[in-house]
Amino acid sequence: MPGDRPTSEKTLMIACGALANETLLLIERNGWDFMDVTCLPANFHNYPDRIPAAMRAKIRDAREKGYGNVVALFADCGTGGTLDAVLEEEGVDRIPGAHCYEFYSGSAAFNALAEEEIGTFYLTDFLARHFDRLIIEGLGIDRHPELKDMYFNHYKRLVYLAQVEDADLDSRAEAAAEKLGLEYRRVFTGLDPYQQFMARYAPPAAS
Repeated sequence: MPGDRPTSEKTLMIACGALANETLLLIERNGWDFMDVTCLPANFHNYPDRIPAAMRAKIRDAREKGYGNVVALFADCGTGGTLDAVLEEEGVDRIPGAHCYEFYSGSAAFNALAEEEIGTFYLTDFLARHFDRLIIEGLGIDRHPELKDMYFNHYKRLVYLAQVEDADLDSRAEAAAEKLGLEYRRVFTGLDPYQQFMARYAPPAAS
């Protein structure tokens, strides 16, 4: 039973709240009962200066609770290297990449997309699901429609990086592109790069 393991035998994954569903899905799918998850708020992406201190607090709390290992399921996320400085000081690994778009798709595939069209706005499953709240309402476009052109004037297309096959999310992502007046493209990433990183912290018998 997951709860039967002592904390010292467990790994705590400190994830961005935007990755919570995918992280829990992979833990359940792989039977990784040695992994626990805690999250920082997803809206910290709008306040990246808050991420490093919040991450340090989570790490230290985990160590006080006796976790045998602590891992950050976080990209740089706009912290300009300050998150990496905290993680180095605390001796904690993180998933490679500047943002979740890169580690979901893999660096090579993401770089190819970026080179193909630099003016690309990206969605993940999380962003497709919460597009209106995070983008339309979060940026004030619902109240001031003229802001749409100010924010997105230099974008040419929207690329939906899909983690799962879900017709409802596909429709939401396509609708998001229409609302922003952008060309639409869907790229299925799955969860393989993300899963491969998490699997590095599985005991040999569980990997």
